[in-house]
Amino acid sequence: MIIERIGGEFSICKVKSIDPGYLDDEFCFVGKTDEEVSLVCGAGREPHDAIEVSAGWKALRIQGVLDFSLIGVLAPIAAMLAENQIGIFVVSTFNTDYILVKADDYEKATSVLQSRGYKVV
Repeated sequence: MIIERIGGEFSICKVKSIDPGYLDDEFCFVGKTDEEVSLVCGAGREPHDAIEVSAGWKALRIQGVLDFSLIGVLAPIAAMLAENQIGIFVVSTFNTDYILVKADDYEKATSVLQSRGYKVV
């Protein structure tokens, strides 16, 4: 499996609402439930009125389009990173999955993945 590095840094925010302007960014992830609204945005793009912000994240993408019938794609990745004390924040889209790790753990995370047979590009 090929895992692609995504350039730049990201912030994970809890917000009151989403400004539609974020949808023009190259990467923007929005999650809304009955309890919260979350936004993953580029570093420096955090809403000024965010309720909470966790900055300093970097992203990896599982390359290609994942078929919905695939089972257990993220589980081994999450387990090996957890074994190495690397926390993750995962975002799934229709096509694939994105794994965010703190910038301080990014190189360690890619090394761990490579040592377990993943190709990181």
